[in-house]
Amino acid sequence: MDASAIKVAQAGTVESMDCRVTIAESDCPMIIEISGISAARFKAAMQAKVADVLESLGASQDACLKVDVQDNGAIDVVLGARVEAAYLRFIGVYES
Repeated sequence: MDASAIKVAQAGTVESMDCRVTIAESDCPMIIEISGISAARFKAAMQAKVADVLESLGASQDACLKVDVQDNGAIDVVLGARVEAAYLRFIGVYES
């Protein structure tokens, strides 16, 4: 994949109690990476939340996406909102 043509969208911040979600085109299947202060303890739950939100928005597990979450203590609802915003930006529903 040509790096200069990769589509990327982002939502959130790395401020306390927030997270930054970056979604980019990638090789298939979907890759969900979690890093930050909650990753060691809640990585599996956070990956499941990301996958659930994306599925509810119409992205399948086979989608060619890389989702990177940089967490700084975001609660579940914040993570879901950031994933939704990033994905809607990624597919062109919202502008950054």
